[in-house]
Amino acid sequence: MAAKHPVSPLAPAGFPALPPVQGVRFAAAAAGIRYSGRTDLMLAVMDEGTVAAGALTRSKTASAPVDWCRRQLDHGRARALLVNSGNANAFTGRLGDEAVRVSAEALARAVRCPVDTVYLASTGVIGEPLPTEPIVRALDAGLALRVSADAWEEAARAIMTTDTFPKAATATANVGGATVTINGIVKGSGMIAPDMATMLGFIFTDAAIPQPVLQELLSASADRSFNCITVDSDTSTSDTVLLFATGQAGNALPARADEQLLADFRRALDEVTRELALLVVRDGEGAQKLVTITVTGADSDLAARRIGLAIGNSPLVKTAIAGEDANWGRIVMAVGKSGEAVSRDNLRIEIGGVLVAAHGQRDPAYREEQIVPHMKGREIDIAVDVGVGRGRATVWTCDLTHGYIDINADYRS
Repeated sequence: MAAKHPVSPLAPAGFPALPPVQGVRFAAAAAGIRYSGRTDLMLAVMDEGTVAAGALTRSKTASAPVDWCRRQLDHGRARALLVNSGNANAFTGRLGDEAVRVSAEALARAVRCPVDTVYLASTGVIGEPLPTEPIVRALDAGLALRVSADAWEEAARAIMTTDTFPKAATATANVGGATVTINGIVKGSGMIAPDMATMLGFIFTDAAIPQPVLQELLSASADRSFNCITVDSDTSTSDTVLLFATGQAGNALPARADEQLLADFRRALDEVTRELALLVVRDGEGAQKLVTITVTGADSDLAARRIGLAIGNSPLVKTAIAGEDANWGRIVMAVGKSGEAVSRDNLRIEIGGVLVAAHGQRDPAYREEQIVPHMKGREIDIAVDVGVGRGRATVWTCDLTHGYIDINADYRS
């Protein structure tokens, strides 16, 4: 059975109210794949005409389901999604490929759709063969007959592993006079580091958008959100974000991702992906503090993000924050190791809006007691200007506590 951990103190007050998305229905089952006493299998069924876009891990040890989704996205047609938790089906060789084939064929039979329109994702322990018997049994027992348009929370809970709360976000947009809905669920708590997307995330909209346009929209939005978070600098073998568009909203069909018709959709999609990304950080394993790192003055936006991630991934920075220690010298260290262009003598650092360092040295007016209250809070803000250009980025991370060790030391038990 999955270990029970206290709900993160950074968690929202509750699960949001998600409206139905036309053309999407969900079901969850306790299949017993690894866990007992909880759901571990999630099914989403989409109407005919649905298209899919995806962002998948660039890990060189990607899981068998990631390889499957990569092939499906070549055409982007979609009718069903099946996700299991507890077993990642990664580094499982031919057995992993066979498990994907068996699961996909069982899913296609259950939904009565072509096998090349089904998508799979798995999350959990790496290196253990995925048992397909529980999956096939759940599908053959009628899981697809129990789908519901409002089972969002059940779906979000079924994909959790070390997560301490289910995660979801919603937004609406106007596309050519038609109101469209965008809902998303996500799982992620540890093994979180950006490399396209950083966990499992599934987003659904009733907008009508051609698949190539949808892919461009998702790739750009993921880069501004999922690629800007880190918990522990470790990129998963299973990272998958899929965006499904059912086309049921009846909006005018866009031809390009950058056209004005999609301006409000781009805003809403960014709102959803950013909220989902932040929920992952808020549930970082053992996290007690959410950290926002804003970097300006870099050579480029990409350079700014790399500097921000160097700070956000530093164990020394993260443990200082956990200890509520305003050790800004560790931020200087992390900036310096980033490998990006930095003007040491123009470097400027603020913590909680208080100027700590400027012109390459500690600011003469700075007194540590000024930021002690900020360091004791749940949300920490760090701003760094590296003084060489106009690039900027925001990165989100969490502190590093002993709780991270406690969770990961017994993860397989």
